[in-house]
Amino acid sequence: MKSIIFIETTKSGSSREAIKTADRLGFYTVLFTERPNFMAKREEFPDVHFMKLCDLSDMNVLQKEVKALILKGIEVSAIVSYVDPHSYTACTLADQFKLNHFSTEGMKNIQNKIQSRELLKNSSVTPEYWTVVTKAECKELEPKIKNKFPLVMKSPKSTGSKDVYKVGNLIEYRKRYNTLSTLYENQPILIEEYLPEPQYLVEVVVHKGKVHIMAIIKQDIQYNRRFIVMGYKLLLNPGVRFSNGLMKAINEIVAKHGLETGPCHLELRRKGNQWKLIEINARISGAGMNNMIKAAYGINLVEEMLKMALGNDPNLTPKFQKNVYMQYVTVEKKGTLEKVTGKRKALASQGVVEVYVKPRKGSVITPPLSMGHRYAYVTAVGNTAIEAEANAKKAAAEIQFWIKESPKEKITTVIQ
Repeated sequence: MKSIIFIETTKSGSSREAIKTADRLGFYTVLFTERPNFMAKREEFPDVHFMKLCDLSDMNVLQKEVKALILKGIEVSAIVSYVDPHSYTACTLADQFKLNHFSTEGMKNIQNKIQSRELLKNSSVTPEYWTVVTKAECKELEPKIKNKFPLVMKSPKSTGSKDVYKVGNLIEYRKRYNTLSTLYENQPILIEEYLPEPQYLVEVVVHKGKVHIMAIIKQDIQYNRRFIVMGYKLLLNPGVRFSNGLMKAINEIVAKHGLETGPCHLELRRKGNQWKLIEINARISGAGMNNMIKAAYGINLVEEMLKMALGNDPNLTPKFQKNVYMQYVTVEKKGTLEKVTGKRKALASQGVVEVYVKPRKGSVITPPLSMGHRYAYVTAVGNTAIEAEANAKKAAAEIQFWIKESPKEKITTVIQ
């Protein structure tokens, strides 16, 4: 019985799509998770054939669990993860069983945000940055940065914009340092140049040293206490100058990190004519990104990544090209969810290819302080980029969250 082991998943999105794809391809799917709530709601994961609760930070435990599967006669064909921070863990574990087809060192370099910055320290693709660990170092840095505000301050271990702050002066700088140093005791904190230019998400596959740009997506970022991406606009034809400069930057970034084979996605901004790396992650983006790329190009990217993890060549050729936009929905007040309305109407709207609503009745929902506080999204296509965006936003406006504190008030995102 051939199997693929997945190190963690989310309830929906790219990581779950990968498990469903492996199931569809006829593999016995194994999930190692550290989420007890997944075990408690086992019936919600029919595509997972075997689920095991274990400590994903303990490599000895993971090795023991893989050996136990092998002793049961299960043939392990691949070990993968589509979830931060487990991409490197999956590579390391796959190395132990001589199954790995991704670049372990590249995954390691990408996952370590400080190491990532250091590898690009002398490159023009890196924004100006500093690291501090102690309060004394934080204080010593003040003369160097006092004329450089605004800046971005974040924990290298942060995911989904949860602990990323824009600081406008020394008072905010000190306050945010105290917040982050309390949450991440004795851990380095990154301070970076703030770039006001538009941000682009670039999905990349590196196969045998060749870089393939799978999608270029302009992000609609709203800042209100946190940086939250509310919209994703796929760029079909960004222009030769734009594309060539971007490809040059990505080739340099990938090479410096040592990624010879594997997936990654990058967030970049263009300062003048120079691309600057905001962040790189060693996996496909989560949430609705895989389905967005599928709608745009007919490529199931998580399936192609599974092929690579199995040692096969991926098919990265687009089957078609369509304009696509993905719009997220948030709420404006905190409360207990009573009901959600408008999902069917959104799904029936013009151009809509996917509607996803995350929270269930009884969930506590809140205005966004991280990407995880985005509670629904709509993906739509159109004859033009403008039409795709209009279709997605119009459909997203149909989705209404009703909260307990104000049952007669419709709470939804502000669609801009």
